[in-house]
Amino acid sequence: MKIVKIPFSSGSLGKNIGCKLAPDIICKDLNVVNLNVNKNIEETGKLIYDYVKSNSKLFLIGGDHSITYFSFKAFAEKNKDCGLLIFDAHPDVQSSDFLTHEDYLRLLIEEKVISPEKVLIVGVRAISKEELEYLREKRIVYFDMNKIYELGIKEACGLIMERMNKFNGLYLSIDIDAVDPAFAPGTGYIEPGGVSSLDLLYMLNRIKNMRNLGMIDLVEINPKKDFNNLTINLGRKIVEVFL
Repeated sequence: MKIVKIPFSSGSLGKNIGCKLAPDIICKDLNVVNLNVNKNIEETGKLIYDYVKSNSKLFLIGGDHSITYFSFKAFAEKNKDCGLLIFDAHPDVQSSDFLTHEDYLRLLIEEKVISPEKVLIVGVRAISKEELEYLREKRIVYFDMNKIYELGIKEACGLIMERMNKFNGLYLSIDIDAVDPAFAPGTGYIEPGGVSSLDLLYMLNRIKNMRNLGMIDLVEINPKKDFNNLTINLGRKIVEVFL
């Protein structure tokens, strides 16, 4: 799998600007491709889209979660029957007039890039009333932390894989805030009560063997907000899972 750095944070609404620094730090000493992005979201989006469209088996390291809008669009055009598996504390289906890291998923659904039934969100624990209504209206499946706790990590992972295994292609998006801030404090949105770093790595080590896994992104790590490099080191561990 080819690793691609996307040091972009203009979609973070100014709340996680430092995440553009993460790719260089996480990928130190690794053989990677660097996309020379700028602050313009449209130009950056085209760069991401074109690169993903002409390449396969990529691991993108951002950057904020808005990059997934462009990369998944390109992935979906090449994989007509594909699923989107997201690890995130937030569902990212807020209503907005422009693309941000808080509404990229809603835009993908509203623009019919992906059908709601092909989306699964894992680790949700911070959700607005508007977002909850949208998830219910669209019947988007999500595993909140209560459900994961009740099922246990092994059974929850099995159900996640069973659901996502039916698609021809699978895009995996990992927002680091899915992890409890005790293990990953370096991010823009601190949400207590997430999965442990061990639980995440356990699930990823199982998911990496799925036959349909075609693309991955890792987003929202902010070195400026990190403590003792806990989040950066976890980011490296996540990358190592798929090398």
